[in-house]
Amino acid sequence: MHTINDLREHLFETLAALLDKKNPMDVDRANAIANVAQAMVSSARAECHYLELVGGTGTGFIPEADDEAPTTRLVETGRSMKR
Repeated sequence: MHTINDLREHLFETLAALLDKKNPMDVDRANAIANVAQAMVSSARAECHYLELVGGTGTGFIPEADDEAPTTRLVETGRSMKR
């Protein structure tokens, strides 16, 4: 199963490829990757909203918080969550 951490890793790889001076990634390809990533984030946002309304555990795209993870404030919602 792929998680948001996998998505972040791919986005950082894309950024590194764009910055590669010897063989930079094509900008159109990077834009396509960014668009797909945005769609995935939007889907996860909709899933979170749905789970707030009906409860549930989700698909695993956003991993369950563990007790040792630092607490982070969400800017948009103002709610705390485990990262």
